[in-house]
Amino acid sequence: MEKYKKYINLAYLVIFIGMVVLAYTTSKYRPESVLVLFTDPSWLGDWPKWLDFPLMPFLNKWFDILIVKYGIMFEGINFFLLGLYGKMKNFLVGLPWPLLMISVILLAYVASGRNMGTTIMVAFCVFFLGFLSPRYWDKCIMTTTIVIIGMLLCLVIGIPIGIMMARNKKVRNALLPVLDLMQTIPSFCYLIPGILLFGLGAVPAIFAIFVYAVPPLIRLTDLGIRLVDTEVIEASEAFGASKKQTLWGVQIPLALPNIMQGINQCTMMSLAMVVIASMIGTRGIGDEVLLGLQQLNVGMATEAGIAIVLLAIIFDRITQSYGEKIQERTQKKKVFNVQD
Repeated sequence: MEKYKKYINLAYLVIFIGMVVLAYTTSKYRPESVLVLFTDPSWLGDWPKWLDFPLMPFLNKWFDILIVKYGIMFEGINFFLLGLYGKMKNFLVGLPWPLLMISVILLAYVASGRNMGTTIMVAFCVFFLGFLSPRYWDKCIMTTTIVIIGMLLCLVIGIPIGIMMARNKKVRNALLPVLDLMQTIPSFCYLIPGILLFGLGAVPAIFAIFVYAVPPLIRLTDLGIRLVDTEVIEASEAFGASKKQTLWGVQIPLALPNIMQGINQCTMMSLAMVVIASMIGTRGIGDEVLLGLQQLNVGMATEAGIAIVLLAIIFDRITQSYGEKIQERTQKKKVFNVQD
């Protein structure tokens, strides 16, 4: 990689010069001659109008072409995700609230390794969701459904990408700037392409959750696999394990604590995004916060905010406790044993 740094820096310089030339030649405010720039220094005071990169027209044209060519594909994705969301939401809403509450508490009990402290905390949070206001129960189920579907997309796509990054340096070097960009862009900006591609409702929220929450999962999956001790990998290969067997039998099990940390971060970011998605008509607990702000109703906004915090605690305790349980198991297995 070191020997290519000069060429990479030269490529950056060429791209920069090309952008400046493109901005100058395409601007309708450019001076009649380049010599004016040297004879009239007034353009040094304020940013010149002719130095404006035409990014907005390019993006608008690109999105128009994308919708025209692949509109049927996006409609199919919209139909599938909307149907999945509707069936899952109707199933969870149709369950008796005591049964759903007991199921969540049992899930926390098993995931935490029978930790009573975590189980009691989750039980308190689940009960208090409905205790705050009966209408929050169904709203929280809607929000949870969107978060679960968004998380499933992150798991299905994010973990394989993280594995590819860990096993291929070229893929990793190519994707790291993309992940940096995805984590730098403000969260509500992801709603714009979601609306253009899928319209209003739950599906653009799921799309925004995926784009916003998948980077930490990819990064931590990549990190976890790269942190696996090389001696353990060499030992497995010495016993005749193939690359595929080493990946599934050694690297992924030992990387599970980091992957679970990524899932935990991904879950928290998904919940944050689904609240922001209430601005585009996504039903859930987020629209209660938005309604409270619009009506200047401090009580409503505060109640809904507390419900969001309780929901976040439930997600965090379940995923974090399961990750800690896996980490304890991993620490006990410092040496990979191969049995005939």
